[in-house]
Amino acid sequence: MTAQTLARPLALGPSGHVDTFARDRLPPADQWPEIRLDGFDYPDWLNAAVELTDRMVERGHGDRIALIGNGRSRTYKELADWTSRIAHALVDDYGVRPGHRVLIRSANNPAMVACWLAATKAGAVVVNTMPMLRTGELARIVDKAEIGLALCDTRLMDDLVACAKDSRHLKTVIGFDGTANHDAELDRAALQKPVRFDPPPVGRDDVALLAFTSGTTGEPKGTMHFHRDLLVIADGYAREVLAVTPDDVFVGSPPLAFTFGLGGLAVFPLRFGASAALLEQATPPNLIDIIQRHRATVCFTAPTAYRVMLKAMAEGADLSSLRAAVSAGETLPAPVHDEWISRTGKPILDGIGATEMLHIFLTNRFDDHRGGCTGRPVAGYEARIVDMHMQEMPRGEVGRLAVRGPTGCRYLADDRQRAYVQEGWNLTGDSFWQDETGHFHFAARSDDMIVSSGYNIAGPEVEAALLAHPAVLECAVIGQPDEERGQIVEAHVVLADGHAADPLTERLLQDHVKSVIAPYKYPRRVVFTESLPKTATGKIQRFRLRR
Repeated sequence: MTAQTLARPLALGPSGHVDTFARDRLPPADQWPEIRLDGFDYPDWLNAAVELTDRMVERGHGDRIALIGNGRSRTYKELADWTSRIAHALVDDYGVRPGHRVLIRSANNPAMVACWLAATKAGAVVVNTMPMLRTGELARIVDKAEIGLALCDTRLMDDLVACAKDSRHLKTVIGFDGTANHDAELDRAALQKPVRFDPPPVGRDDVALLAFTSGTTGEPKGTMHFHRDLLVIADGYAREVLAVTPDDVFVGSPPLAFTFGLGGLAVFPLRFGASAALLEQATPPNLIDIIQRHRATVCFTAPTAYRVMLKAMAEGADLSSLRAAVSAGETLPAPVHDEWISRTGKPILDGIGATEMLHIFLTNRFDDHRGGCTGRPVAGYEARIVDMHMQEMPRGEVGRLAVRGPTGCRYLADDRQRAYVQEGWNLTGDSFWQDETGHFHFAARSDDMIVSSGYNIAGPEVEAALLAHPAVLECAVIGQPDEERGQIVEAHVVLADGHAADPLTERLLQDHVKSVIAPYKYPRRVVFTESLPKTATGKIQRFRLRR
């Protein structure tokens, strides 16, 4: 393929998918964003997992460390062999064919990376999920993507098995050992397989990854990313901004189920022969420990963790090995940026990405950064501030952030595609302003999504969980500013008769929410009230609660 801007309607490259579910459910051509591939040239037939494993061995990285985690390290040759064995098992024993959807459920560990790469090698469309998701949340993803096979860390089987029990689609759940023992069904099957695997042909424009993100309604949206997209984010952001080398060691806190984590902790290091040190429990103290132990050079985490790191450095922690500190998930406060530079002498790179765009598209750079600023577009991307009519706004005025480039939003059979993509531009749901030098500055979220410690939380989903408790008569959930987390979930609750507005009831409601949806979504503050502000038609006025 020659470098080009793909006009709409699109002419996609050849497909190797036997199961055409994903390509059949791409948005209509007139709803696509404009895809700009200048400088990103890939052959018609391309398997991203092969490029990140076998191809790296061919390039002489076989003896270098690829993954560190759960007490051991693995070289690129070991990773290539491991993923080929698992791919053989998926194809030979479990019937995986190109285009089949395969769900993976695990915390961040080398086994999860190996399963993702193996399924991608086999031509499957992978759906990575967080271990915190509960049965109902998993069921919505399974139903939307029509997933028939799931791979699960044996320590996390219960919710997924319960999901499969009532699912029309999910028929097989295979356990793998997330520790280093290789003592689970998938591991035992893979150990019997050869290390040479001839992957079936897949196209650069075949869907490789379905990444799910919640909308403001809590109904999951599946974002569809091609094999070439997985390489674009490395060949763009990681190459241009981070200048990754084989000597780098990556660490971070975002789950691999998030595209921020998958890029920063798997795709980026593996694309350049570097190493990734993975943590199942990536708390700030654990991050600090692993940075010191492995002399990590690149860190991906949220501003809340960097605040803890600053305190730890003041108390004697040695984080001097870090040459790149990347902050995303929520806006980086200027005081954190300034204190980091003062203490380390190195910049902290604030950036913004989106699951729809796969990874970071606006960022500061080592030689161009400032507090309270998100920087300029990554190479290949273009951004502007527009009004409700898609007209570009004057510098200094707050408006909607519109982006286009080599990646873009393609929802899986979802009417919300029309709102996200307009006139060829991706509208990220963020409000920004652009200064006279062309740098972009975050203002606020444009919708009602709550962003807390880098997690997107849909208020209506939390409200539904609360309303399922007999003590709750009415409720409204909003995001409130918080110095440590950016925002916290705050629930305003009208109690049913016979229930007391006291700390015990607050704790009961919080525990209830944790039990039915992912625990990070629970309301950290519960405000009991006699009534909720409403319009004449009965609609809750959440803006009055935010005041």
